[in-house]
Amino acid sequence: MQISRVRNLRQVQLQGLGQVNVFYGPNGSGKTSILEAVHLLGMARSFRGSSARSLITHGTADCVVFGRVSSPAYPSPVPMGIQRDTTGDAQIKVGGTQLRSVAELVEHLPVQVINADSFDLLTGAPGARRRYLDWGVFHVEHRFLEQWQRFQRCIKQRNKLLRHGKMRATELDVWTRDLAVSGAALGEYRKAYFEQLAPRFVQIISRLAPALEGLELRYQQGWDRSLDYASALENAVEVDIEQGYTHTGPQRADIKVMIKGRLAAETLSRGQQKLVVCALKLAQGQLMSDQGKARCVYLVDDLPSELDEAHGARVCELLASMQAQVFITCIEQADIERLWPDSGGAQMAMFHVEQGSVEAVIPGSVIPREGTPGEAAEPHVLANGRQLAAVAVPPAKYTNSSSIEK
Repeated sequence: MQISRVRNLRQVQLQGLGQVNVFYGPNGSGKTSILEAVHLLGMARSFRGSSARSLITHGTADCVVFGRVSSPAYPSPVPMGIQRDTTGDAQIKVGGTQLRSVAELVEHLPVQVINADSFDLLTGAPGARRRYLDWGVFHVEHRFLEQWQRFQRCIKQRNKLLRHGKMRATELDVWTRDLAVSGAALGEYRKAYFEQLAPRFVQIISRLAPALEGLELRYQQGWDRSLDYASALENAVEVDIEQGYTHTGPQRADIKVMIKGRLAAETLSRGQQKLVVCALKLAQGQLMSDQGKARCVYLVDDLPSELDEAHGARVCELLASMQAQVFITCIEQADIERLWPDSGGAQMAMFHVEQGSVEAVIPGSVIPREGTPGEAAEPHVLANGRQLAAVAVPPAKYTNSSSIEK
């Protein structure tokens, strides 16, 4: 994997990436920026939600991330790269072919993030939980994206009419009918996905935190369950006209995380909340794997924080059992070494990060391993999985590069 001009990572080449990739070092060294680069490669944006300009190294015009990806669709690793400039424009290539949309990119490399912002799944607004749900539906239901886009167009136009206050009833009816069709489809896709997700979540959280008995997920579709969506819209039309926007529908859907009848966010400790967040993310990866989809790549920022050693080890054991590729950060080298289940060390790659420089380290050692510049690395490919492999190219080939290599 090659990272160019991402925050303080001016020129970084990661060779010998494995199933488990640990990046350790002091705060502010660039560890999280490495996770951002992987997320950029899979999602065309940073998980920090910042603008492209703040992601790009100060004083430079663009950033480039390049890697090789293997998946069920690509048994042999294929080159994959993205270039973003300070205006926000992106060029994306997979196998040398330019992609037309971010949606095409996301299908190739599904990434899950577990970091401090992930607590929003419990404590944040419903929009965070809808995005979580829709991420999962997108990856298992190929018809979802078309209906989601159609719904967004319809509700935007309907709300525009409602805000203006003066409209022909027939014009509002047209958008209402289209909204009812796409909204009902979204509701069905989400409900079907949730019914498969919920039992996997319960199974995983019982392994991570057996003491949290009675924890459950509840899905709220966004309108009265006794009505179809068309009827719900019809019943609410007067209120919609009065208030100037659409009150009912998938845009108000939510997932409630409950424990013994109360919201989990109101009763659980910070550490317990982190275990619930991990279970939510791991359940999505498990569902994808069970359905024969690609395995997720997990980006875990500072796993040891908020967790004691026993619970941190349980999270690592589950990640290992899922055979997911993991990029994980910590402060000290031993933080993850002592948590990850012993498998001979063959699958773990370790890197020390300091002031934007990354150096490979032999797991279990304290002395950085000296590498030969430009030395080729054998890509690590997970059978039937999807993950990044090492990039076997000389660093000099990418020096000051501002385009994606084919």
